[in-house]
Amino acid sequence: MNPSEVVTLAENAVMMALVLAGPLLLVGMVVGILIALFQATTQIQEMTLTFVPKIFAVMVTLLFFASWMMTKLVDYTEELIVSIPLIIR
Repeated sequence: MNPSEVVTLAENAVMMALVLAGPLLLVGMVVGILIALFQATTQIQEMTLTFVPKIFAVMVTLLFFASWMMTKLVDYTEELIVSIPLIIR
């Protein structure tokens, strides 16, 4: 196994992590910005106001994308397992 194969495996793993975490992080960021704008306009500075909507939005997003995320992860894992003989040659 040469260094370029190791870099390719690491690159694929990081890319898969970003693809799987992207929708959840994006929804959390958008909801956080909306709540920050709401707090700035109304001058309500309640700390718990930021957590509950973000947690709820991320959980709903996770329920919505769970099957897609699992399919992507299973496909990646199958591809990785199939490529083991090529990796250890």
